[in-house]
Amino acid sequence: MSLEEHKKNSKPTPLVPPSGVRGLFEQYIKKENLFQVSDKLLIAVSGGVDSVVLCDLCKLSGHDFAIAHCNFQLRGAESDADENFVNQLAQKYNVEIFIKKFDTEKFAEENKISIQVAARDLRYDWFRSIINSSTHKPFNCLLTAHHANDSIETLLMNFFKGTGIAGLQGIMPKTGTVQKIIRPLLFAKKEVLQNYAKEHDLPYREDSSNETDKYTRNYFRNKLIPALKEIYPQVEDNLSGNIKRFNEVNILYQQSILLLKKKLLFEKKGEFHLPVLKLLKTAALPTVIFELTKEFGFTPGQANDIIHLLKSESGKYIDSATHRLLKNREWLIISKRGEKHSTHFLIEEKDNRIHFFDLMIAIEKRPRPAKLDDDPAVALLDESEIKFPLLLRKWKQGDYFYPLGMRKKKKLSRFFIDKKLSVTEKENVWVVESDKKIIWVVGQRIDDRFKVNNNTKDIIRLVLSAAKEAGML
Repeated sequence: MSLEEHKKNSKPTPLVPPSGVRGLFEQYIKKENLFQVSDKLLIAVSGGVDSVVLCDLCKLSGHDFAIAHCNFQLRGAESDADENFVNQLAQKYNVEIFIKKFDTEKFAEENKISIQVAARDLRYDWFRSIINSSTHKPFNCLLTAHHANDSIETLLMNFFKGTGIAGLQGIMPKTGTVQKIIRPLLFAKKEVLQNYAKEHDLPYREDSSNETDKYTRNYFRNKLIPALKEIYPQVEDNLSGNIKRFNEVNILYQQSILLLKKKLLFEKKGEFHLPVLKLLKTAALPTVIFELTKEFGFTPGQANDIIHLLKSESGKYIDSATHRLLKNREWLIISKRGEKHSTHFLIEEKDNRIHFFDLMIAIEKRPRPAKLDDDPAVALLDESEIKFPLLLRKWKQGDYFYPLGMRKKKKLSRFFIDKKLSVTEKENVWVVESDKKIIWVVGQRIDDRFKVNNNTKDIIRLVLSAAKEAGML
């Protein structure tokens, strides 16, 4: 089929009659449970057709609202004219109005952000301050005049930037719980709102900056979507339908992720453990890894690094801005970086001390002394046998080592019985590992395989002491 034939056979969906917009508005609010007639609403009003229509629909539907207008002082006299127009609009509807002037360019320069980001941050911070300071009859939510075309543009922008399922849902009708932001016009396309304004003789302001393509959203609005409509006249309706489908897909997706978290993510004393073998058998592993670790600050780009970690040796780790993900035998262990109450600590070769709970281990590398220390709080180890990083962790059932002076291995549980340790004492025992081998049962005994001998040149000296005494706490 030729392009001309395609366009001839594709007919746009007729616009909603203006008389039906109010009914659709009220149905949408009820269907999405956006707000109640008894709620007090704060409406963000620029003076453009979208926010003017939103005010008119709220007035006709009997809602109690006030108007908030931002003057970003970016268009000189035009910005001031917008402010005057919105003032008149508030008088027309006999509602309270809040107006704020911003030095947007200065704010953007000082914070090294774009004008768009600066304007967004300034207006939403101000809106929140109005809602928080309202005492006579508090505002229940903030209303913005985003419509279906805004949601379509957001979908396309997110798609081309690269995003997950959540980004393909367009703009959500409701966000936030305590301070809710409501978008009750998402049911209508821009043309429907313009048609309504014309039918009801509603004046509004045109923002000249909407005509320039220097902003990304304007480029999509003024160039890309019109070009797509040349080929697919119904593209806006098709994309609106896709947004609904992606919303449903996301619901199923989130349900699946929740089930996977229950099967694969286990909390233990403030840490989170992931079983390596089960992860390796999981389908769509990069996506699953990201979903399991994103709340700990790990990014999509680190998902493949984490997958490589699954097959690496114990002791390897990856950091996010806030957490460390450590491979320890058959588990990945996520803990806060620098967390005092973690049950797993990595000891790098460059480290000279590490404190945990109210204890501290000092690490020293030095020449072999003439006389060896026999203090159980001191571990003297053959440096040539030690591989960094070392792992400091709580002991667990099944652990074994070769106690100093013995040629046979012994389970720690048996060792503790022989030492006549109480239940409480056993619960507080830590071990230090090197390359998956226990080299020291902290404060008890070193492993015979790592002892200092006549051929030892340099030693690693680990000293256990109270952190308070050492000035660490």
